[in-house]
Amino acid sequence: MLFTPAVLKDLHGSYRHLKTPAVNAPAAQRDPAVITTVSEMLREIEAGGIDAVLRYAEKLDGWDGGDIELPVARIASSGDRLPADLRAAIELGAARTQAFARVQRDHLVDFDTELIPGLHAGVRYIPVSRVGAYLPAGRFPLTASAFMTVGVAKAAGVPAVSACTPPQPGGFANDAVVYAAHLSGVDRLFVLGGVQALAAMAFGLLGDLPVDMLVGAGNAYVAEAKRQLFGTAAIDLLAGPSEVAVIADESADAELVAADLLGQAEHGPNSPAALVTTSEELGLEVIAAVERQLATLETAQIAGAAWRDYGSVTLASSREVAVTLMDDLAPEHLEILTADNDYYHAALRNYGSLFIGEWSTVAYSDKGMAGTNHVLPTAGGARHSAGLSVSRFLKPLTYQRVDREATTDLATAVAVISDSEGMAAHRATATMRLERAGELVAGQTPPALA
Repeated sequence: MLFTPAVLKDLHGSYRHLKTPAVNAPAAQRDPAVITTVSEMLREIEAGGIDAVLRYAEKLDGWDGGDIELPVARIASSGDRLPADLRAAIELGAARTQAFARVQRDHLVDFDTELIPGLHAGVRYIPVSRVGAYLPAGRFPLTASAFMTVGVAKAAGVPAVSACTPPQPGGFANDAVVYAAHLSGVDRLFVLGGVQALAAMAFGLLGDLPVDMLVGAGNAYVAEAKRQLFGTAAIDLLAGPSEVAVIADESADAELVAADLLGQAEHGPNSPAALVTTSEELGLEVIAAVERQLATLETAQIAGAAWRDYGSVTLASSREVAVTLMDDLAPEHLEILTADNDYYHAALRNYGSLFIGEWSTVAYSDKGMAGTNHVLPTAGGARHSAGLSVSRFLKPLTYQRVDREATTDLATAVAVISDSEGMAAHRATATMRLERAGELVAGQTPPALA
């Protein structure tokens, strides 16, 4: 997570680094080898159909020749194979995420307005017809992924949602992931991983029509496959390694800040974690706390590498500088741990999702308990895009209905503009309506605009 030189040039204040990343490059670079591999796989699958999908499933997933679709009974019974406390937690996360998505949907309201007498225009929110969700289960099975993708699509009213998840050792799907998908309303679920899963859904090779949209996180190959399949299907967004950033001041608890930075660094060895602080003492305390916590952290091999290579601590001379620096980073997850959280909440503009105050850790949303969606933009994408939400599955379709009384103004203006552009056929569509309305004799010039 690097600052943009152009932004720093106009910075009204100063900053300096207390810790810099060991790797001086963006974490989410596109690997040419990954691009080439994905391109070849997609070409083969598009040409070879399901047979090519199954060849890759055998090679990459360890597929043994059985049915790749999970039977309905196996999906429905997945919760029975889980510990009671895990089952209850998954049920809570599914319910919270769908509840928030339904509230969002309720706020997206169809409308019809009369702009001038006789000119009606409006919007209808129509869900896409078919969604394909990828539910990752690699280094860590991301149980809550189904809440954010399958469940939110269903809350939007999508009638058909299929999902794919890679097999675990032994060839079975992860039951926690399956149960999360079941509670979220998945219609069909396949034990199929990676590029071949996305291609199969996008090309309609799983017994259904091609999906209209592909959603869900994944590794570099999954992200690249989504990028290359965009156009064949819509996608939610292109997400790279998970990111966390924190704005903290002297009032913050250094141990909490360190824990929250490591909580997202744990996602992978190239997951950036950044602290921007207005207190040098706090910044140095956090650096020391991170090292202490890594000494006993079970996932220190992953989180420690991420902190070493992509972690940063920056001292800002003022809260205004802190906001400018953080808006430039535009992190996926942003925590505010300060004595003036309301100021930062009002001033900040670029982030995937915001976590306000010491009781609001990213992990609450990560596991689906906060209700908000956790499929979010990375690598600065929050400067221009928001995360996945119920609105992404809805098409705001506009319409217009013009009565005779509004024809004169509209048609006259269109005729004038069409003449200036030299578009005679456009002009004719307007003047013919003037003639039919009795406002113009054939061959006449339309009246001047009022």
